[in-house]
Amino acid sequence: MFQEKLQYEVLIFILAIVGLPLCCCTGIGFIPSGIAFILANSELKKCYIGDVKYSNQDNIYTGKIIALIVLIINVLYLVYTIYSIYTIGWNELMEQSRIMMEQYENQ
Repeated sequence: MFQEKLQYEVLIFILAIVGLPLCCCTGIGFIPSGIAFILANSELKKCYIGDVKYSNQDNIYTGKIIALIVLIINVLYLVYTIYSIYTIGWNELMEQSRIMMEQYENQ
């Protein structure tokens, strides 16, 4: 019996994995990981609705879990960044950054 493949398997993995290093950029990695999570959900809905057996359903499910974990990490880091800016203030953060850069250049 021939089994079909779901469409966006590789794209889901790429977007989920790209979202992880973008966590360091103020949590902006929630964009690609969120897209990967939404794509994985839509692909898995095809499995649940239709009678067709798909050969890569487990890979899509794994990609969904990876995307969810990376999405949670990014959202937590984004909330931490917003909290830091709110409590410390943007000017103070920039001053601390300038002082650290001066210390690094002097070494």
